[in-house]
Amino acid sequence: MKAQRTSRGNKSRSKNTGVPKKRIAPKLRIWVVFDERVKFGDGRAQLLELIGQLGSIKNAVEHNGMSYRAVWGYLKELESAAGFKFLERTPGSGPHSGARLTEEAKAFLRSYRRFRDRMERTMESAFRRSFHPA
Repeated sequence: MKAQRTSRGNKSRSKNTGVPKKRIAPKLRIWVVFDERVKFGDGRAQLLELIGQLGSIKNAVEHNGMSYRAVWGYLKELESAAGFKFLERTPGSGPHSGARLTEEAKAFLRSYRRFRDRMERTMESAFRRSFHPA
């Protein structure tokens, strides 16, 4: 099989298959959208999981380098759009203060991860069939 040369002289694609010679891989970005305006994706899922692990919004934003105010605003917007609380907050500075994921939030995150994993597997299968047919 001959390869075509681009204007730079690089080999780019095989002539007959259209499959690039360089390694390619699919990338998937998925959002669940509440009320046609509030997006929930991997970054926000990771943020909630981090809040759950660290037990506070403050610790999570310090760990990620995010703005506390931005995260607080997003969480309020998310809870309003979703119609349920994602966090149980206990004010103060003692051992029982901080934030915990609600049972609804845990269930939502499990559903999101399950959906995301299924979409990832489907995408990988479609990619293999499209770019590396048997």
